[in-house]
Amino acid sequence: MKARDCTKALRIFFALGGLALGWVSGSAALPSALNTLRAATCEAFNRYFADVEAENSRSLRGGPFLWVDGLNPAERDEALARLKAGQVQMRRLSAKATGRDHDVPGGMIHDWQGLVFIPGARLGNVLRVLQDYDHHATYFAPDVERSFIETHDSDHYLVFMRFRRHKVVTVVLDTEQDIHYFRDSASRAHSRSSAVRIAQVQNPGESDERERSPGDDDGFLWRMETWWRMEERDGGVYVQNEAVTLTRDIPTGLGWLIEPFITNIPKETLEFTLQSLRKAVLENPR
Repeated sequence: MKARDCTKALRIFFALGGLALGWVSGSAALPSALNTLRAATCEAFNRYFADVEAENSRSLRGGPFLWVDGLNPAERDEALARLKAGQVQMRRLSAKATGRDHDVPGGMIHDWQGLVFIPGARLGNVLRVLQDYDHHATYFAPDVERSFIETHDSDHYLVFMRFRRHKVVTVVLDTEQDIHYFRDSASRAHSRSSAVRIAQVQNPGESDERERSPGDDDGFLWRMETWWRMEERDGGVYVQNEAVTLTRDIPTGLGWLIEPFITNIPKETLEFTLQSLRKAVLENPR
């Protein structure tokens, strides 16, 4: 089945089951409840996001710069060995484990951290690739289909990115990313990225392609906040990324179709991003 046909089938399935509204509000008959619950969903995400932001700020002031350095010595040595062997180290930060156990009505929060080691690289090499947004569609294809800098002022970027992600269904998203970079020392840097606009694209690549209104969509990605950290040491650069995203929840009866995308894509996308960054830096050393 073509991606467009699959997307149409998904919407028909929602409509026939009365779920176009029900997966958010719990009631397909009350459109007004949708807005109320959407607001509550965003408020819950904002509370979680504020906790993550505060924790990141605290650790930048004196905690472990990389999460791997907070492990016990045996686990740390094992993780560093895997990183130097070219693997990406991933961990999921669950709400209960971190003390950020917020109820999210109608939505799900995904919080993943990933870490990669780029041997022989310098911090400047990594920053040049990350800030080369006009070529991210090359470095991070096929996940990034289109990317360009809208505005740039010193260490502040406003960037357009179109993401294409496939897992049972294909979802195309147009986003605007507000990105700030900070140089912490000669060997360390970090950045903060917020998706200030996310719009699902209907019929991408077709003559009738159009953006759906942000928030009035299938809920595959409502919010995205990202924290990057880079440290040059051990003959290369460690790059850490934490991505916190908000998606719809999984409606009863549609888990077989929705759950693979909702639950797997956040982890797989982050892992792919770090692997692609490693490859791009190694292939573009200067």
